[in-house]
Amino acid sequence: MAKANLTVQLDTEVIRRARIVAAKRGTSVSALVAREISELADQDDRYEQARERATALMVKATARGGREWTRDELYADRLGRHGRP
Repeated sequence: MAKANLTVQLDTEVIRRARIVAAKRGTSVSALVAREISELADQDDRYEQARERATALMVKATARGGREWTRDELYADRLGRHGRP
């Protein structure tokens, strides 16, 4: 994978604390930041994939003659109505 440089401005105290964490983990601040950004991007990818799957399932359910729910039906459990209008 190609690498590129990125300049980030942080508070002096944050940098100091990041250096301590990096030293404890035997790595660099740059590696810590790269790992966190990579994990954040991966989480966003997983969220988008899950959202797309959920949307596809909803479309499929509707296309198969799925019923439309009323607001009361959707909140029946919360309202303690269990099938009663």
